[in-house]
Amino acid sequence: MRIIKLKGDAKSALIEVKEETFTLTSALEEQLWENKNVTEAASFREHPYLSEPKIWVKVKEGTVKDALKKAAEELIEITKEFREKFKKAL
Repeated sequence: MRIIKLKGDAKSALIEVKEETFTLTSALEEQLWENKNVTEAASFREHPYLSEPKIWVKVKEGTVKDALKKAAEELIEITKEFREKFKKAL
């Protein structure tokens, strides 16, 4: 996976996520909305087969990098919880 900041500053950014699916950016978007410092979050693809997924993030406090890092860490924890519950259910 490669992350490329296409435009923005410390409070907002448009980021392209290379070699990943829309599933990841969509999950990050959902988790970003849980952060009270995030004012805007959107994930999209310009074309379903010919473009890489992108995510737009805007924060009122902190930095975009911090918000994305927090969202990713929270997703890891959610995934761990899911894995444990799934194993117990089997």
